[in-house]
Amino acid sequence: MASPDLPMAEVARALVDFSISDSFPEEDVSSLPVDASSLPPAIKALADAKAKLQAQIHAINEETADDVRTWQANAQSVQDDILQSRALANEILKASETPAVSGQAIRDAEAKADLLIRELNYNSQVQEALRGIRTVNRTLEEVEQARDERRILDALRLLERSWNELDAIPVNKSCRALKLLDIRAFELKSGVHEVLDHVWNALIDVDIENKKVSIRTSREDEPMTLEDAVIGLKAYKEVDQRMSQLWQGINEATLLPRMDITKDTLPSIHIQDNTLEVRGSSDKSVKSLFADLEQVFGFLIRRLPPDLVETISSSLLPGTIHKITTVWLDSAVPSSLQDMEQFQDIIAAARNFCNTLNVLGFSNLGDLQEWTESAPRVWLSKCREAALDSVRTRLSQGLGASRRVEKVEKQVVSRLESEQLAANGAISSSDDHGWDAWDDAEGAPEAAGDDATDKPPEGDDDGTDAWGWGDDEAAAEEPKEELRDAKDDEDEDPTAAWGWGDEANEAQVEVPGNSQRPAPKSEPQTREFILKENYSITSMPQPVLDLIYSIVKDGNALTQDTYANSPVAAAAAGLFSLPTLVLAIFRAISPHYYAPSIGGNMYLYNDATYLSERLAEFAAEWKHRDDISTRAQNMLRLENDIKSLQTFANRTYTNELAIQKTVLRDLLGGEQNLMQQDDSESCVSASISRVRSLAVAWEDILARSVWQQAAGSLVDGVATKIIADVMDLPAISQDEAYRIAKLIASVETLDELFLPSRWQQSSQGTTTESGAKEKGGEAGGEVPTTAQFAPNWLRLKYLSEVLQSNLRDVRYLWVEGELSLYFTADEVVDLINLSFEDNVRTREVVREIKANVRPLGEEGRG
Repeated sequence: MASPDLPMAEVARALVDFSISDSFPEEDVSSLPVDASSLPPAIKALADAKAKLQAQIHAINEETADDVRTWQANAQSVQDDILQSRALANEILKASETPAVSGQAIRDAEAKADLLIRELNYNSQVQEALRGIRTVNRTLEEVEQARDERRILDALRLLERSWNELDAIPVNKSCRALKLLDIRAFELKSGVHEVLDHVWNALIDVDIENKKVSIRTSREDEPMTLEDAVIGLKAYKEVDQRMSQLWQGINEATLLPRMDITKDTLPSIHIQDNTLEVRGSSDKSVKSLFADLEQVFGFLIRRLPPDLVETISSSLLPGTIHKITTVWLDSAVPSSLQDMEQFQDIIAAARNFCNTLNVLGFSNLGDLQEWTESAPRVWLSKCREAALDSVRTRLSQGLGASRRVEKVEKQVVSRLESEQLAANGAISSSDDHGWDAWDDAEGAPEAAGDDATDKPPEGDDDGTDAWGWGDDEAAAEEPKEELRDAKDDEDEDPTAAWGWGDEANEAQVEVPGNSQRPAPKSEPQTREFILKENYSITSMPQPVLDLIYSIVKDGNALTQDTYANSPVAAAAAGLFSLPTLVLAIFRAISPHYYAPSIGGNMYLYNDATYLSERLAEFAAEWKHRDDISTRAQNMLRLENDIKSLQTFANRTYTNELAIQKTVLRDLLGGEQNLMQQDDSESCVSASISRVRSLAVAWEDILARSVWQQAAGSLVDGVATKIIADVMDLPAISQDEAYRIAKLIASVETLDELFLPSRWQQSSQGTTTESGAKEKGGEAGGEVPTTAQFAPNWLRLKYLSEVLQSNLRDVRYLWVEGELSLYFTADEVVDLINLSFEDNVRTREVVREIKANVRPLGEEGRG
């Protein structure tokens, strides 16, 4: 049964609909009976509808009150102008009906007509501006509606139209109405941008924490597609910015975890529906990496609009390609011919990856394509880097344990020379020091003079000598190191290890071994000696040699038919140049690592010498090997490197001696006169201790001949300083003379370093110091060889003799003795004047000395 209130409600709703929208009720409603009881509900419904309409009208009035008031004021102004125009028109009409009284009336009428025309034009402009404002306002309402409905493209088009309409309004832009419309348009633009952000984030979701990237072309709950969103981004000119953010997110979420080669285990790339994620595990091979990257870029091509492919090429690819080439591919390049098949597979995989990306439409693959096309250069660069880093690493790990090596040399000398060498302790008849007995070979006299003494290289280094660039001519065979008696001119320079140009003012290089032997004399009969000497080297030379041998071996292999089709076959010539770089970096950085250790520079001299000797032997054998190609034989050029090593060794030795001589000179007073110092005894004692400590430190490092020269050079430096300071004194009293002689006597104890028995004991493993010396340097029947290696040693001894002698003894030493062999007449006269009073006897001795300047004759002085 129907409710009794239902007809009343139907009647009330019919009355409300008719009152609001002029709609007639249906027949079933209009046929309902109406009585007095039906009217109150109907009246109440009409009252509620009226109240609702009034509320809406009030709200609209509140929203548009300012605009309505503006429009009302403008309309009122227009109405007033119209009324005024009508009044003026009536006056003109009346004036036209009456005869013209004067010309003034006509002029007034014309002026009024012009005013009316201007007023009418102004009113027309006002009406046009009001219509334009109304049109812009309606367009902005449509923009707002499109925004609320998330029709972004429609909203952007309407916004564009509103700005065009706003520009078409013939009103100054400073008009308040236009300002308000412009502000509203920008507010709507910001609102549309917020909606665009929401849609973009709904379609593209990058979850860096969970390593996922979701890309949807559309969603059921969003009216926009991804292509529409890109169009919206173009309207806001934010495509590059949004793409950059997207690529950064994809890189952090997927590519970085997959390409972090430092990790022990790496995840793999998986694609499911619209999601790209990193999970599981993958091996660290380059092929697996390329397979996963192909999935990533293929996913992006399928999901993103075509307009963004070029953006991917310019934003995402460069960094990814750079990491592939510099991290993954470069680390997979072998540093030798080992694993070359795997390297070829990697090159093929890189080419396939490039082809895949090109098919997908990507560009900017220059670095990767260049890498695949320049395999010989890449491999050679890796070999060069590995070789240089190997030397650096080995040096940084320390010099390691030292070991003794033997040097064997054959020298043709005369019998007289051999007897002198034996007498001086350079060799022993019992062959304690490695000299073999005479053989039966007969040699020409000229050979003795040529081989007994060697000359060092001239050593004029060029700026590129250390690297061996530009040295195409074979260097002449170098003289042997330990038997030189010429001197090398080399100046100490921080860049000298690289062989860069020496200064014009070069210091004289003291070459090891140049003082050991007396000048040979011509003798019809010559014999061949075999000199064997032991010296110590560190653990450094052998790794450097092994590295060079390995490089040369690989270079030789590349010249064989086996590697004719190898992608790195063209790198053979470059491989043969690597030994030059290896030796150059050794010379450049080794002083830094050798210098801190005790005797480090002498170890460096030995190591460089050993390297040059072994490389010379290797180069000589290389030229005669029958298991290598002619091309490989011609490619190996070590002559200049061997020469540079020998020069470097000599320079290291000379620099060390120069440093130690400077220290000794500073201990002896430096530029001040030692004899005028209060602590001269302690200075001399310190210098003697310094010489002894260095001699002991070097004794187990250097070969005997080199040690004798080095220790002799230090002793000679002490003697030279003392002699010079004595000669510079203004006068020498008797007490002063004996004090100086006492100082010299303490210095003469250094003769102990040069006793033959010292080396005999050293060869048996027990090195001891000898007892005190008698005057003349003999102790226990032994004759020290100090004078052979310290040119000023006997000069120092004779200076002590002169200081302790009277005039008669001085005259005897000059006329009958050998004083004239070590001092000139003027020097002896100066010593006499310093030590003795000027009297008749003194002047007589001086005249006799000056009259007999060469008492022993030229031969004796020679």
